[in-house]
Amino acid sequence: MRHVLREQGLEGVVEVDSAGTGAWHVGNGPDVRSAAAALVRGIRLDGAARQVAAGDFTVFDMVLAADGDNRRALLALAADDPARSRVRMLREFDAEAAGNLDVPDPYYGGEDGFEDVLDIVERSCRGLLEHLRAEGRV
Repeated sequence: MRHVLREQGLEGVVEVDSAGTGAWHVGNGPDVRSAAAALVRGIRLDGAARQVAAGDFTVFDMVLAADGDNRRALLALAADDPARSRVRMLREFDAEAAGNLDVPDPYYGGEDGFEDVLDIVERSCRGLLEHLRAEGRV
């Protein structure tokens, strides 16, 4: 999303963060295969993994889930209905989702999986930006 915003001259206009629902990779950098695939596209992945915190539901207008398991974990973490209403699926904004709202997990497959996921995520982020524009939020 940062890359899409940067391309549109909107860097700093929308606050973007990334976190996981589990603590398995807290403190680690991006997966090297994912970072390499992104770099080929001119996208730099950096930062250290962190776990979603209850406070994220008050800091962010949207908390996006990559798949149904993560969505359920986020809904369970959300303190109340207003917080739960912030949870959305990233692929809700993917015009090619065709009802499949889960971003596939590329970590146990081949290199093509990372390319496919980047396609999905980039398309979803572009759709999200269109959504934010249509709502007058950007």
